[in-house]
Amino acid sequence: MSSSEHSLPSDDLAAVEKCSQAYRAMRDELGKVIVGQDTVIEQVLIAMLSSGHALLEGVPGLAKTLLVSSLARALDLSFKRIQFTPDLMPSDVTGAEVIQEDPETHQREYRFLPGPIFANLLLADEINRTPPKTQAAMLEAMQERQVSAGGKMHSLPAPFFVLATQNPLEQEGTYPLPEAQLDRFLLHIKVDYPTGAEEWEIARRVTSGQSDEIRSIMTGSQIIEMQSLVRRVPVSDQVLGYAWALARASRPNTEEAAEFVNRWVSWGAGPRGVLTLVTCAKARAVLYGKPHATVEDVRAIATSALRHRLAANYTAQANGMGSEQLIEMLLEEVPADKKYEQPVS
Repeated sequence: MSSSEHSLPSDDLAAVEKCSQAYRAMRDELGKVIVGQDTVIEQVLIAMLSSGHALLEGVPGLAKTLLVSSLARALDLSFKRIQFTPDLMPSDVTGAEVIQEDPETHQREYRFLPGPIFANLLLADEINRTPPKTQAAMLEAMQERQVSAGGKMHSLPAPFFVLATQNPLEQEGTYPLPEAQLDRFLLHIKVDYPTGAEEWEIARRVTSGQSDEIRSIMTGSQIIEMQSLVRRVPVSDQVLGYAWALARASRPNTEEAAEFVNRWVSWGAGPRGVLTLVTCAKARAVLYGKPHATVEDVRAIATSALRHRLAANYTAQANGMGSEQLIEMLLEEVPADKKYEQPVS
């Protein structure tokens, strides 16, 4: 370890172990209603412990909504769902000021009625089906964690997480999120089809009417404590340097760019990509009961952290390559065992 590192105090080490136990209990509890999707559950929790939001992408019928609502019950969080449609207005999401009359004085005054965004866990279903004006209001609230109405600021509850979904199939009549707004999501998580055995179990459970109640494993205050714990987890220069090297190698026409990046990438990860890789690596380490993040933690989260921060150009797309294939090549190109040191200005 470098001199910049420090060990966690004994209280924090005990908290890391407690967090890991809670994670295992969470997986067991969600397993009552969700078959498979272990990686998705892990990455959603990583985003939460990193104080960020996540974008889930998958075809219809993969239990994305069920996963989020079940997660809210297991975490004992208030849960709201917004089905985004082309006619949805910003006030339908954030809330609006209305005139109300006092029954005693008969005086009228403006009163803010909170929208569905005022919840601990918000499912933004098919966020790309609503116009940019509504998307922008939603994403501004996600970033600032507050809503402005009538010249007053209204703070969103803590903790506050947004899990948004996108359908990759139907693009007609949709409003794709601009790259700058996609970057607001900490992770872009792909929800894949279940395996054969998992799909068999899903069919057996659903058609037999089998249903189990999910009990609460954690509370909102415990999640806030875990977020604070993640911030205190130490990171070595090696781990920080590896995340830094991945991001810099992804940027075309720069000194550190890999050769294939100059040919096939139109734009790469910015500084927020480095922050995401490091923070999420720390959160993953905590989930697995480790007192510090490792290069393996960075590699495990790299695809979801960079998927929406690295764009394949037309040449790459013509050769059947997307951002995921380019990230795999990036992980092969950037050495994990190289000794990284802070560069001199």
